[in-house]
Amino acid sequence: MELQTAREIKAELRRRTTVLAAPPRPHTPTGGVAVGVCVVGPATYGVAIRTFGSSELADAVTDAGRELAGAECDIRDVGVVRSQQWDAEKLRGRHRPLRPGLSVSHVDVTAGTIGAFVADGSGAVLVLSNNHVLADSDRGAAGDVVLQPGSADGGAAAADRIGVLDGVVALDPVAPNLVDAATARLDDGVDVSAEYPAGALTGWVAVTDDIAVEKAGRTTGVTRGRVSAIEVDGISVQYPSGVLDFDDQIEVTGAGSTSFSDGGDSGSLVYRPDTREAIGLLFAGSDTGGPNGQGLTYCNPIGAVLDRLGVRLV
Repeated sequence: MELQTAREIKAELRRRTTVLAAPPRPHTPTGGVAVGVCVVGPATYGVAIRTFGSSELADAVTDAGRELAGAECDIRDVGVVRSQQWDAEKLRGRHRPLRPGLSVSHVDVTAGTIGAFVADGSGAVLVLSNNHVLADSDRGAAGDVVLQPGSADGGAAAADRIGVLDGVVALDPVAPNLVDAATARLDDGVDVSAEYPAGALTGWVAVTDDIAVEKAGRTTGVTRGRVSAIEVDGISVQYPSGVLDFDDQIEVTGAGSTSFSDGGDSGSLVYRPDTREAIGLLFAGSDTGGPNGQGLTYCNPIGAVLDRLGVRLV
């Protein structure tokens, strides 16, 4: 179907979800449902429905999706979606100069990933990652120490400090969020290398197709996948502080039998390896929903991240 048709069906499913969920369901990581636009092929779209475990709400919305979109309705159960901080056994070491893909964290966080380097209005170069990596899910404050490697990787404030928390997009516990993003201002003398595995970035692009993508993450390294859905609304993500909702997200499925990401890859920049254009900031992943039992990965649109932080890619 055409993109506009898919968007209209998505809007109707969102309306029905709101009606069926009233009064508001308990805010838990299970039982909910997200809807988006499924990328079938070049200029060909469908409707994506993602359920977080079984529930009457999920059953009703999936039935409506089949009714409205027929065979062009892609339904998957993704289990629980979690923000991807690190597990201790997957941590990595100290590296200078800094580069994308390395372990990084707020002093009170385990670890995530350096996604990219960005510049603010003054031209200062900053580290880009997630709020939950650099700002401890809004529990940090501007000026808090940021480490490379992350604290769970043995990073210590004296030896491994690279800078301080700078810009933060606050996470809304009630209304749907669009981005999970923050920056760190580098200390004097901390050098960076912005080269990616595919070469320096050429810019960024909004996604409307099932393009091949790549990321460099601290847990799983360089992995490839494909965009499987766009404009996904209603994703419920489990954070240490509770469950937060996200709208207008990008979904990525890993290539072959491998997962695109794992815990600790949060903050990775997702980009097109063919054009070296950034498309999203990785922030969460699901238990299931992909081929061969692998999970799915979710990313904030990079244009929204840059706009909310007031920065540009280096």
